[in-house]
Amino acid sequence: MQSVLVLMLSQVFVKILGLVYKLYLTNREGFGDKGNAIYSSGFQIYALFLTISSIGIPGAIAKLVSEHTAIGDYKGAHRIFKIALVTFGLISFICSSILFLGANYIANNFLQIPEAELTLVALSPSIFLVSISCVIKGYFNGMENLKVTANAQTLEQFFKTVLSVILVEFIAVVSGTDTVIMAAGANLATTLATFLCFFYLYRYYRIMKKEISYEIKSSTNYKPTRIRKTLKQILSVSIPMSIGAIIGTINKNVDSITIVRGLKNFLSEEQAKIQYGILSGKVDTLVTLPMSFNMAFATALVPTISSSKAIGDIQTAKKRISFSLLITTLIGLPCMAIMIIFAEPILKLLFPNATSGSFIYQISSLGIIFIVLEQTISGALHGLGKMLVPAIALGIGSIVKIILNCYLVPINSNIFILGGTAGAAFATVVCHVISVSIEYNALKKEINLKLNPIKFIIKPLISVAIMSICTILLYKTLILKIGQKLGLILALIIGIIIYLICIFVLKIFSKEEIFMIPFGKKVYNFFSFKKNS
Repeated sequence: MQSVLVLMLSQVFVKILGLVYKLYLTNREGFGDKGNAIYSSGFQIYALFLTISSIGIPGAIAKLVSEHTAIGDYKGAHRIFKIALVTFGLISFICSSILFLGANYIANNFLQIPEAELTLVALSPSIFLVSISCVIKGYFNGMENLKVTANAQTLEQFFKTVLSVILVEFIAVVSGTDTVIMAAGANLATTLATFLCFFYLYRYYRIMKKEISYEIKSSTNYKPTRIRKTLKQILSVSIPMSIGAIIGTINKNVDSITIVRGLKNFLSEEQAKIQYGILSGKVDTLVTLPMSFNMAFATALVPTISSSKAIGDIQTAKKRISFSLLITTLIGLPCMAIMIIFAEPILKLLFPNATSGSFIYQISSLGIIFIVLEQTISGALHGLGKMLVPAIALGIGSIVKIILNCYLVPINSNIFILGGTAGAAFATVVCHVISVSIEYNALKKEINLKLNPIKFIIKPLISVAIMSICTILLYKTLILKIGQKLGLILALIIGIIIYLICIFVLKIFSKEEIFMIPFGKKVYNFFSFKKNS
């Protein structure tokens, strides 16, 4: 849990930094929702290439490395790392080249947003850099050293934020606020940040080389294998993991390809791009914010469950999965409630120069609890060796999303409330509902998982309901005395404190679960809990 906490804090910091530069870009004169549309459309294509070349790598390498280290085979673990480094370096280099050379064709024919060409060119080198970095992260994750990933992610996002502001401001002065070049500059900042992240990871690996060499020399249970067999082993894990990530990225590209096309039926091209920018820029940034709190559990579950399974300790795996699902639920529900209830005030607070999109934001927020649960369950299934299940589940959900997008997006929202961009947001929610349902049933069947509905559903819902009512009343009172912005911030802070108190007063956690949390003993003594049966 201490490792999870470190990674969680890193993820939160990363998301906050990401939100900062997104706030800056959206509120920047000459950028706004249109700039977000150009930026995001290019970024989603880049993300697809990145997924193909690297997204499954950290989890796959972590799983295989943890399985070898669990039985003392550090030499075999390092061999997997070296072979993966060469393999994915080659794959990612090819993907970088394709994106660089095909930028014009992709922007004009697939996206129908010609302005996105420069953003694709600017992003293309990142694919190679991120892929190599992912192999290094996966190796250290498998050794249960999550601090490396946490530090790397934090550094990358910090440089991305700082460099985005510097480059966009410089381009704005030189080009006279040319939105297209500003969007390309923002994506160039991503490439520079990934290079600095890679440099940090490389330096860390060099520093740890002596310790790694010592572990390799003291290795036991090492069984030499052919490179081809090891490569097959790596790909047999990474490909299924990547398939799920690829489908998830395709989900985002469905929006980038269908929304502008569909909205042109009743809006001008300029307005269509702005609507897509609202969803892909502001709304997606806010809705995915809770994932930063939860990502640590999904990341940590893969190696920990893999190592438990490798030594036949299924009971420990079940405890860790149950606890992670409980934390995920307790994170997702309040985030969903707050974003639905306070959608309009939040947009006014964060995006004063581009406040539109509250209804789209509310629709998208309905999917938060399903997105975070899907995240955790996928990690559990990967750790148990069921890599294809999350991919199949998300694939079925994505097919439904494509159908709904094609049907709902071309409908004017003035005629049907879930038409236009709101239809795309609703389709995404349906996609994740279907996906998480399939994944949960598979997990339940695999390990005979039994969750108490009172503990996992009813008590969390009661806590959220109390928090929501108190926050609404506080907000209505405070806006009259200290204004809307300060009133909202203070009401949300007090609401979160009330929610945390409700969690412990309702005794959602058992004594054992409280002790798993860092500083859990102090929390337990503070609330004077009686031992749960």
